[in-house]
Amino acid sequence: MNIKITEQIAKIQSSNHFSGTVFVKDGERILADVSYGYANRSEQLKNQRTSRYGIASGCKLFTSIAICQLVEEGKLSFDTTIGECLDLDFPYLDEKITIHHLLTHTTGMPDYFDEEVMDDFEELWVKNPMYHLRRLSDFLPLFQNEHMKSPKVGRFHYNNAGYILLGLIVEQVSGLVFTDYVEERIFKEVGMLESGYFAFDALPQGTALGYIDNSDGTWKTNIYSLPVKGGSDGGAYVTAKDMVRLWEALMNHRLLNEVLTNQLLTAHTQVDEDSFYGYGIWIKKNEKGVFKYHVMGYDPGVSFHSAYFPNSSQIVVVCSNKSTGAFDIMNGIEEELTRFQAFK
Repeated sequence: MNIKITEQIAKIQSSNHFSGTVFVKDGERILADVSYGYANRSEQLKNQRTSRYGIASGCKLFTSIAICQLVEEGKLSFDTTIGECLDLDFPYLDEKITIHHLLTHTTGMPDYFDEEVMDDFEELWVKNPMYHLRRLSDFLPLFQNEHMKSPKVGRFHYNNAGYILLGLIVEQVSGLVFTDYVEERIFKEVGMLESGYFAFDALPQGTALGYIDNSDGTWKTNIYSLPVKGGSDGGAYVTAKDMVRLWEALMNHRLLNEVLTNQLLTAHTQVDEDSFYGYGIWIKKNEKGVFKYHVMGYDPGVSFHSAYFPNSSQIVVVCSNKSTGAFDIMNGIEEELTRFQAFK
């Protein structure tokens, strides 16, 4: 392991009390493989490299891969409209919305959790109990009959509901339940054997519980803060090493052919000065081109960052079972990797 990187991680952890697992790989070299905190605080069971963590929206990448696989098989195109591939009634959605718009958050459609006007995910479950949300179709009443948020299709606005629709499209076109599709066609295909979409009331052994810390020092788990089972907009569980396997398989065209991989990794829409969005993936650029491809996810009791650096083929995975912490760790590792590259 790389001493500078592990020291940087330890320094940040001591200040932000990071809880989770960090894995950094450079080719065949492991630069960091460390875990902190507890997977189960009540039983004092520590987080380990084999712990399974929720990754919230980090798994939108899996949804995009699934859609691209169906495009590769000729069952869809990125120009296919919602009405052409989804047998559901959306009375107020713009009929020009395509799969491309859904993948890039440029639909202008309403969201069931609008981050511009809501800051507490738990507000959703007052009128819509989270334990009822087990299938993608269970989310439809939260947005199906709402009016368009923006009259103009094409503007970036991060949207979870759009990814619910993408999951429903996968189900209708493939004939499989979305989570079964991902587990069969993606996870098993690349050896992500410890990862899956697990229900809160049936978590497998080795799953890190998500924790929400209160300002007075008390805490609670996130079992009543999120849908009971994840789906196409977020909520899968992975181990850090399984996430590395995903990156390696994607970049080596084991999940998609080269053309579709490049399409997924293309910067389709600009978010801010150096940040872009592809299909289910964030893209950060600098003066030399693409600096990193990355995914992230935040939920109550979950913070997650993972990145692939194309110029070095380095991979970073930061999984946390707390609401914050992963961002600081990721930034610290990036600083060290930049120095590391300068002296290679």
